[in-house]
Amino acid sequence: MAAVKYTKADWIAQADIEPLANGQFRGVVMISHERGTSSDDRQHAVEAPSDSPEQALEQAIALAHRILADVP
Repeated sequence: MAAVKYTKADWIAQADIEPLANGQFRGVVMISHERGTSSDDRQHAVEAPSDSPEQALEQAIALAHRILADVP
């Protein structure tokens, strides 16, 4: 389950975090088309890992906003 979910038209962005083996966290965003198939799903990850889950989620939310801003 995503920590935060946004929609724009038929697109859904779900921002969440994933723990890394080194104790850090990475923000991730799953983009899907509401009427599409699972092959339409795309996962994006924040480039830099974070030391806290809160920071990783903030970065994932920012990435989700940037991605949705680019969809028609």
